[in-house]
Amino acid sequence: MRLSQLEEEHAPVLLKAALALDPFNAQANIELGLGAEAAGDDLGAERYLLAAFAIDRTYLPRWSLANYYLRHDKPQQFWMWARRAMEMPPQDASPLFELCWRVNPDPRWVSTAILGDNPEVLHQYLDFLVKKDQTSSLAPLAARLLRSGTAQTERAFLLSIVDRMVVANHAADALTLWHAMAGRRWVIADSLLPNNGRFAREPVAVRFDWSIASTTGLHSWPGAAGLQTELTGAQPEQCVIAEQTVPLQPGSYSLIYSYRTAGIPPGTGVRWQLIDAASGVAVAQSPDLSSDTDKEEVLPFAVTTQQSLFYLRLCYERNVGTPRVAGNLLMLSTRIQLLT
Repeated sequence: MRLSQLEEEHAPVLLKAALALDPFNAQANIELGLGAEAAGDDLGAERYLLAAFAIDRTYLPRWSLANYYLRHDKPQQFWMWARRAMEMPPQDASPLFELCWRVNPDPRWVSTAILGDNPEVLHQYLDFLVKKDQTSSLAPLAARLLRSGTAQTERAFLLSIVDRMVVANHAADALTLWHAMAGRRWVIADSLLPNNGRFAREPVAVRFDWSIASTTGLHSWPGAAGLQTELTGAQPEQCVIAEQTVPLQPGSYSLIYSYRTAGIPPGTGVRWQLIDAASGVAVAQSPDLSSDTDKEEVLPFAVTTQQSLFYLRLCYERNVGTPRVAGNLLMLSTRIQLLT
């Protein structure tokens, strides 16, 4: 075999000699098939490639046959061998997905034609679609991966798919996958908004849970008492303390939150905001937070668009004429209540 690669003009003779010595040499059949195709002997090429598969049922002969039928514009045979190749998936199936994409760049068509329920293959195909920026096609495949995979191997990946859907403003798909993961107990999620509203759990790394910032002069940590935040006075003039993406239908709402502060005077810029994810416009903003004792406040707001995603943000924005605040905040709880 190695000699045939060095002496290309004698390759067919050397490969046939190798095959005579070892009739089960699938690689020799593949090389002879490719050589026959290059010489214009299509029937001989097909015969050698099929002989390779008869000897070796692993991925390479299947991949070689799929390529052959693609080159010869035989779509029925191509899809059959692409599907068979996926029955023995390689570590990296993206070259086969690229072949399928050349024939039909329809994510659902490809998934129906060649994919089963092997979680390894589903994961690779989802990753392929992410790289193709096909976010609108991820939901059904993510659901299949959720059914066939395990939380240990696929949880973090599916959370990243949720986040990608959120960023693309595919709210319904993101919520469906998030709720399905919660239903299978891959994540802990509350029925109320926001999720983890008492900050009692360590947040999950997903936009439907809290993202808690840490930067110079700003440190926060969740716990049984709530979200504790220390502002040293060295924090940026504008910074996010905690943020979560929340889905809201049209209607009238109240944001109800309880907190107390120490060393934070009134009017110094610590506040809640609700920001439309699509436009970046704040639709509601609380008064600045300041109270030496536990205090509950209510911020009314309205959503007028169809189901939309919003950023519920606890932030600090230094007010003009005030020094940077130095003090402590304990956010005891927060919840969104639908009024009408």
